[in-house]
Amino acid sequence: MKTKYVVVEDYNPIWKEEFKSIKNELLTVLSGKIVSIEHVGSTSVEGLCAKPIIDIDIVIDKNFEEVKGLLESRGYIYEGDLGIHGREAFRYINKPHLMTHHLYVCNKDNKELYRHITFRDYLRNHKKERDTY
Repeated sequence: MKTKYVVVEDYNPIWKEEFKSIKNELLTVLSGKIVSIEHVGSTSVEGLCAKPIIDIDIVIDKNFEEVKGLLESRGYIYEGDLGIHGREAFRYINKPHLMTHHLYVCNKDNKELYRHITFRDYLRNHKKERDTY
């Protein structure tokens, strides 16, 4: 069995810019079809060490099939919920100009989305807890 190494880096301000680049590319096809695009996970919290992979939640309002089709037209491949109900995962091909990222589509009322946003915002607003984490 091959062991995978996990790389964790000090916070890098480029992560914020890379998220914006990915978001802007997604908005070219999704604008007007979604509620929002959220930068979540450790790279979204300034000052927090993280794996250098951008986590993105696309927030929708019950139009998953339409959004799925639009993402597929841009080279994203649907992978199902990967065991987390209501969080639909996508991988991508032919996007060497974008930083490595995990892309998920969640309904605006989804419990996992709420957890992502709440945890991100808590760490952003509580330096002591962020530093402990």
